[in-house]
Amino acid sequence: MIFQRALKRELFSTAAGVFLTLFTITITMMLIRILGQAAKGRVASDDVMALIGFTSLNYMPIILILTGFVSVLLVVTRSYQDSEMVVWFASGLSLTRWLRPVMEFALPIVVLVTLLGFFATPWAYRQSAEYRERFEKREDIARISPGKFQESAAAQRVFFVEKMSEDLSKVKNVFINSSRNGKITTVVSQNGTLETNEKGEKFVVLEDGIRYDETPDQSDFRIMEFEKYTAYIAPKGEVTISDISTRSMTTLELVTDTTSKKLGELVWRIGLPFMATLLMLLAIPLGFVNPRAGRSFNLIIAVLLYMTYSNLSSFIQAYVAQQKLAFGLAWWPLHLSVALVIVLLFAWRLGVNSRYHPYVLLSAIKHRRLQEKRK
Repeated sequence: MIFQRALKRELFSTAAGVFLTLFTITITMMLIRILGQAAKGRVASDDVMALIGFTSLNYMPIILILTGFVSVLLVVTRSYQDSEMVVWFASGLSLTRWLRPVMEFALPIVVLVTLLGFFATPWAYRQSAEYRERFEKREDIARISPGKFQESAAAQRVFFVEKMSEDLSKVKNVFINSSRNGKITTVVSQNGTLETNEKGEKFVVLEDGIRYDETPDQSDFRIMEFEKYTAYIAPKGEVTISDISTRSMTTLELVTDTTSKKLGELVWRIGLPFMATLLMLLAIPLGFVNPRAGRSFNLIIAVLLYMTYSNLSSFIQAYVAQQKLAFGLAWWPLHLSVALVIVLLFAWRLGVNSRYHPYVLLSAIKHRRLQEKRK
């Protein structure tokens, strides 16, 4: 019991550090990408923090799976390097005694991964899509980004504003290029204001500017100076998700409408809790290292196994979505194969560990004392 309490305490403390590291890396990458999109005018600057939150929630199941796998692997590896496993085996205890504390550590992670994969992640995908759709259908004046050319919602105008007041009521050095009924109109003005009529329609009133009218492939070209010029602002469109991705659909929708793409997404969601559980169990036999040698080899093998497992899950999901593999033959064979690999690795490690006897413990103690004297 003392050993199990100490082991669980070490597992949770290691998991906290691993999770913080992985989460920080993910948030940093998402922040750079979304800020780049905001700088290019693809998303609203006010929505950056919300989009980062939704994106981090989308990646949370994978982060938690990696956290559990890496934490168990690090703790087992450290126990081998510090010769604690030698004492453990010499005391007549088996490697299988690690299963209970590891499963108690894995239980909250698996439950959280299941809830995220089946409920929270689809909601986050849908919210992110709605934010982006709302940005695409906002009013023309809200699309303007000072110092950048921006296309209108109807793709019929190109705006450029050098400066804009904080309340969006005044603009300076405005350029508007519009195309309608085969005619191209270009308006340049130094100042402008935003006004609303009795019907609630919004207009931009430009002052002291020049208007250029031309018809392509014709010699018709006019230049007019004006004191005031009124440009209508397209109203904000209704926010609807035009293309609903299978990732943003609820699990109930995937189950009730069993098309190929939706079944592929369902295979991925079902596989998340299996992946979380099996990887943490796989880390127990993979954590073996020779205390006199390095631990690079087993870490490389662990990373390769994780990448293989994850990529095969993605391949199976794609095959189901492309109707190349039936759902009934897709969701369980891979996880069963990994479970068999875990059983084989445990059998191999148990056969090796059975060679430990008390004299091994004495040799390890003598070796440690010699090292301490040399230091």
